[in-house]
Amino acid sequence: MSAAAAASDESGVEHFHAPFNPWLIAVVATLATFMEILDTSIANVALPHIAGNLGAGVEDSTWILTSYLVSNAIVLPISGWMSTLFGRRNFYLACVALFTLSSLLCGLAPNLSVLVLCRLLQGLGGGGLQPSTQAILVDTFPLAKRGMGMAVYGMTVVAAPVIGPTLGGWITDNASWRWVFFINVPIGVLSLLLSSRFITDPPFLPRRHGAERSSIDWMGLGGLALAIGALQMILDLGERYDWMASRFICTLAVASVTAFVFTIWWELRHEDPVVDLRLLGERNFALSVAATLLFGFVLYGSTVLIPLFTQTLMGYTAMLSGMAVSPSGLVIMFFMPIVGWLVAHLDARKMIIFGALVVSSALFAMGRFSLDVAFGDIVVARMLQGLGMAFIFVPLSTVSYAFIRTADRGAASSLISLARNIGASVGIASMATMIARQAQVHQSLLVAHATPLDPAYGAWMTQLTAAFSAHTSDLAQATAQAQAAIYQMLGAQARTLAFVDVFRMMSIGFLIVVPMMLLIRKPPSTAGAAAVVLE
Repeated sequence: MSAAAAASDESGVEHFHAPFNPWLIAVVATLATFMEILDTSIANVALPHIAGNLGAGVEDSTWILTSYLVSNAIVLPISGWMSTLFGRRNFYLACVALFTLSSLLCGLAPNLSVLVLCRLLQGLGGGGLQPSTQAILVDTFPLAKRGMGMAVYGMTVVAAPVIGPTLGGWITDNASWRWVFFINVPIGVLSLLLSSRFITDPPFLPRRHGAERSSIDWMGLGGLALAIGALQMILDLGERYDWMASRFICTLAVASVTAFVFTIWWELRHEDPVVDLRLLGERNFALSVAATLLFGFVLYGSTVLIPLFTQTLMGYTAMLSGMAVSPSGLVIMFFMPIVGWLVAHLDARKMIIFGALVVSSALFAMGRFSLDVAFGDIVVARMLQGLGMAFIFVPLSTVSYAFIRTADRGAASSLISLARNIGASVGIASMATMIARQAQVHQSLLVAHATPLDPAYGAWMTQLTAAFSAHTSDLAQATAQAQAAIYQMLGAQARTLAFVDVFRMMSIGFLIVVPMMLLIRKPPSTAGAAAVVLE
């Protein structure tokens, strides 16, 4: 830990900094963050339109997503360190400005190469917004009201990826795909004006001066960039290149593992590391980071699966699919303030356990979906999941910072944001791979029963052949059409069973959060507290 960090916490007392109304600061700080998180999902549904308009292949167009996620992931863990180097306010404003300008350039991009480059810049700007916003809110609200402050941030983080696909689908259906990026510009300008007026650096925020500025941890920065960048590319491109069957993916895997090992070794030995991994030595924080990883895995993974299931198997339009997902965001936005108030009066660990059980129940209900599932059943399951998520996010944020020193909050928020984003990337990549692999397994099992000796298969063949024969006099053609129809139905059933498997796996896997909470120390009581001593 740096001398500046240590000196900033010399009083050992919990600090907060609110030069203006805390709620005003919260709204201003989360405005740009909502825009950034929304942008991670809003562009997904526009990819086919972008590829067609720019004359690019669909596979090539995925670099629009990959370039953003890679640069975003690299900036996330170093945001706290950058805040001490330039000042949190200056760093935050620079991120908003870069994100806004690059959004404008993305909308004006004449070809795919320029768009990918602009998305790279957009990711660099957006990567610093989440951890900076979280640190600002933690420092703005006193301990007794911090749960409510984190509820505002929670509504932003959880609702934005849910709203994104629906909004993106509406924009691309009713306007040009370029408006997916142009929509960020007025919001970014407004955020920049308000942030420059109402966001200030707290006096206890550590800053680097003189020799400290010149002693930049270049080795740690380079190793981290390589490790995170290579990992993100593996997750985004692995399925396309058949994972470890590809020499390119194997090379990236070796580079990522090697860089991670080196970075961990280097950062633990460095006096002033770019990422303070020593924070993981605090039990509550380490377990909270692990739980946040699972949180991102389930939230983003399931948010991708539901639209995929409804559009590819049930024939929903992009708009209708978004309407099935979006109500969960409304549930989260409704319950977040309530949970923010409850966390000051109840044990945060028990609230997280309750939320985990509710989310697991919702995922188990999704594991009972079939091709006949009603729209209302999908909405109810997603709303139940949203209820559970609301009871996890705010209490988890509370226990995360319970024993973290004031000077270390920026670095802590960077690690938490990184864990959530890596969990999201791993979740999305894993879900896509498991769906593809499990569909193959189920299809092979179903096809094994599709023989003339199977009574059900024989009955279907007879019925379908008769139906097709009514439109053609060629019996061979009618038989072939009947076989093709049965094969198509078997494929749909196989993919449905694959979705069911993945939902059930997520339901069981998310219960890991429960024993994690049993290992976490009870955070200090916040009801009516004005200060707490941190040791």
